[in-house]
Amino acid sequence: SDTPHYEQMLPNGWCFTDIGELLINRDGERKPVSSAIRSKQTNKIYDYYGAAGVIDKVDSYLFDERLLLVGEDGANLLSRSKNNAFFADGKYWVNNHAHVLDATNKKILDFVAIVINSMKLDDYITGSAQPKLSQDNLNKIPISLPPLAEQERITAEIERWFALIDQIEQGKSDLQATIKQAKSKILDLAIHGKLVPQDPNDEPAIELLKRINPDFTPCDNGHYPNGWQQTILGELFYHNTGKALNSSNKEGVMRNYLTTSNVYWNKFDFTVIKQMPFKESELDKCTVTKGDLLVCEGGDIGRSAIWNYDYDICIQNHIHRLRPKIDLCVLFYYYALAYLKENNLIGGKGIGLLGLSSNALHKIELPLPPLTEQQRIVQKIEELFSVLDNIQKALEV
Repeated sequence: SDTPHYEQMLPNGWCFTDIGELLINRDGERKPVSSAIRSKQTNKIYDYYGAAGVIDKVDSYLFDERLLLVGEDGANLLSRSKNNAFFADGKYWVNNHAHVLDATNKKILDFVAIVINSMKLDDYITGSAQPKLSQDNLNKIPISLPPLAEQERITAEIERWFALIDQIEQGKSDLQATIKQAKSKILDLAIHGKLVPQDPNDEPAIELLKRINPDFTPCDNGHYPNGWQQTILGELFYHNTGKALNSSNKEGVMRNYLTTSNVYWNKFDFTVIKQMPFKESELDKCTVTKGDLLVCEGGDIGRSAIWNYDYDICIQNHIHRLRPKIDLCVLFYYYALAYLKENNLIGGKGIGLLGLSSNALHKIELPLPPLTEQQRIVQKIEELFSVLDNIQKALEV
């Protein structure tokens, strides 16, 4: 219960009180930013988010003892948070966004901080656009107070468990970083022909290129395995961008089209689908069909996804449409672009907003493995990524 009636159910030796009765409010000793006196000193400043920053040239710090600060305003108050009540140490200055609480026996402050950070403060907060916890309402917050020795035991036990939880959280964070590194390494091995073994019976990649250009002359395949070929994206894909909507280009039939805000890594967001007019003569260039690889020109430059839907859609001019000239495993080249992006090998040029031009896209160097090896590589990538994704999902539960 959140009412004083549960006072009768408190353990022996406990009592029911509130912050106004228990603690000393020292808000009157705070100073707002505008009244701070400047000098060469550098001291801590504490805000209601609980974050310790630094403010330069504050002439005289107002506090030099361990006190409990409680947020006075901000959306942070509307949820249980360890930042609602926090401690300040050393020499510091407190602005007018945090209440300053003291106690005759400062050990009590540790227990009070636990109580405040474990409860919802909604009943004591006024305002919605700018939530505020006034001094009067702060004083009304109820405290079930144990004997001091028991407070210390409770605090110590909570700190022990929190330390363990922090270790677990750090372990999760480390494991998530390891998963990301593992995926990066998998792509690195895949793009360099080291993820799956080569099969001498595979048709060499040079034969794929000769289907595009019978007069193709092979060059050094660089550091790639036998049977692979080093090439550029423009030799493998037809590519173009979609239509730009402007005042001089408004003729045609209204059709749905994709913008860069619809394209994410290997997926699409259809929350907002825009329309603009397309003339019949523009449709061949601007229409995406199943199997096309889409690459963003700007924003997150190089962000890519494969259109795997059974219906067609149009695109704007900030999206490149890649359509293979020969039989290719398009998903292999999606992963190749992801690898290049992660390793800062694909980017844009320009001043201000950067973009990936058609010319730059055309010249991106890529490996061409035998077709069957492309398929084996993708199968292995997805098999390994599936294991890692399952671990990631388990961490997020």
